[in-house]
Amino acid sequence: MLRTGNTPSPQGRGTRPGSSSAICVTCVLDPFIQEFPMSPQQKQFGIWPSPITALSLARGINFNDLAWDNDGTLIWRETRSGHGALVIQPPDGQARRDLNSEFNVRAGVGYGGGDFTVANGFVYFVEAKSGRIYRQPTHKGTAKAITPAFGNAASPAVSPDEKYLLFVHTYERQDCIAITDTEGQYWPQRLVSGDDFYMQPCWHPAGDRIAWVAWNHPQMPWDGTTLKIGTLVQGNHGLPALGEVITVTGDENTAVFGAQFSPDGRYLAYVADPDGWWQLYVYNLESGEHKMLTGGEAEHGVPAWVQGLRTFSFAPDGKSIYFLQNRDGFVGLWRVEIESGMQERIRIGSEYTWMGQVAAAPDGQRVAVITSGGRVPTRIVTYDPQAGTRVVARSLPEDLPSKNYALPSPTTWKGMDGEDVHGIYYAPRNPNFEGLGLPPLMVLVHGGPTSQRSANFDSQAQFFTSRGWAVLQVNYRGSTGYGRAYREKLRGNWGIYDVQDAVSGAQALVEDGLVDGGKLVIMGGSAGGFIGLEMAENLHRRGIHVTLLELL
Repeated sequence: MLRTGNTPSPQGRGTRPGSSSAICVTCVLDPFIQEFPMSPQQKQFGIWPSPITALSLARGINFNDLAWDNDGTLIWRETRSGHGALVIQPPDGQARRDLNSEFNVRAGVGYGGGDFTVANGFVYFVEAKSGRIYRQPTHKGTAKAITPAFGNAASPAVSPDEKYLLFVHTYERQDCIAITDTEGQYWPQRLVSGDDFYMQPCWHPAGDRIAWVAWNHPQMPWDGTTLKIGTLVQGNHGLPALGEVITVTGDENTAVFGAQFSPDGRYLAYVADPDGWWQLYVYNLESGEHKMLTGGEAEHGVPAWVQGLRTFSFAPDGKSIYFLQNRDGFVGLWRVEIESGMQERIRIGSEYTWMGQVAAAPDGQRVAVITSGGRVPTRIVTYDPQAGTRVVARSLPEDLPSKNYALPSPTTWKGMDGEDVHGIYYAPRNPNFEGLGLPPLMVLVHGGPTSQRSANFDSQAQFFTSRGWAVLQVNYRGSTGYGRAYREKLRGNWGIYDVQDAVSGAQALVEDGLVDGGKLVIMGGSAGGFIGLEMAENLHRRGIHVTLLELL
């Protein structure tokens, strides 16, 4: 393990000989030690003055989704103090602008997501208060409601001929996929029903078929879902009706995620985990064959807590797919050729260690993602091989030098029963101070329980590391990101394994001499708050003092 005196440094994967509880961490050598050689002031850990204030972090905005229009216009949704707004970046280099800040753009099916889509100069979005879908030109013009204020909608999808709009609809706890016209002349009709839940409806380029993902109680979308294709026939209300339906893949024990037809109409792409890991597949619509395009112990999907999540995107020619790959919480961008299976890492910058909502541009060159890193607050960036990476939007002003931020390291330690447990570790980091003694430990526990702490920019962790705290983010058994078997270990053991894993992680750091066992704080919300309550009692029994900051 890397040590500098008594000051913990970013650690490296490797187990201390002779220690059954030793924490395994990936080594990260800090280049700023040499870049900024000024002698730091010695001061007790945990009380360092920090330039990272709660106010500076509260200034940030959230990026939720992005999409390209046919002409290369990039549109994304920002959340500003709870208000969802659509922002447009024109393709001609003009300054970006708000499309409709007077509307609160937010879908209302389940936990939200799937807030908007764009097609040929028009944006279709869900307004939060009424649940109605609006249609608005991307350049000039006002928004027009095309659905009634009836229930809630999400995940709008425009037909290739731009006549019809699919969307997920919920009313009085009954979900369906509905269809309406894009002008708002017809009353929306229920198109697909019979299952309990739906997500990710999409159109075949010919406009004669649709695909969607569905599931039923008691499954959650990360437990078992099905991917289906339906043929459209002429209906009686001026809108298409559903004809023959086939199940492409999935069952009660296979979680299918995502549904996208290729632009050339040959394939339906999806992510599924029949081998225990979320892998990217294509289904050949002519032959009926399934082809796995990725492999290994990595995740290529995410738990569908909300609508509209996306981890892959077809290139415009339909011959390759851009996809996101998650290994130990570090997410990278890749491209795979469908016919040959050849894969290429898209290197948008080594500073970016997490990505989401990938979208390929219609020009065939650029790809856009929402991304961040341990020392890089969330951004929207585009990449093309000629121009490289371009920052389109930033979530924070970024007026603080990156040397003030700690780097995340993937960690693995042995749980109480000897099984591996995973997480993310941050050593204390402030270029102006050198710690005395051992640092206090902040244990951050995610909710879900099927969420995951990743190597994205974590303002909560940075707030504490800059003050001389070590931070352990626990991805206890039951978390996503480490395969289905790891995720399902919590079945029948909720309140047991998750608590034990958080306790063993803190105890391993104490026993390795990296943190002060008398200065531990637990922070968590929802399921993480429950773990915190149970964890505090466990650690007290082991002689480790704990303070619980946040509950349910």
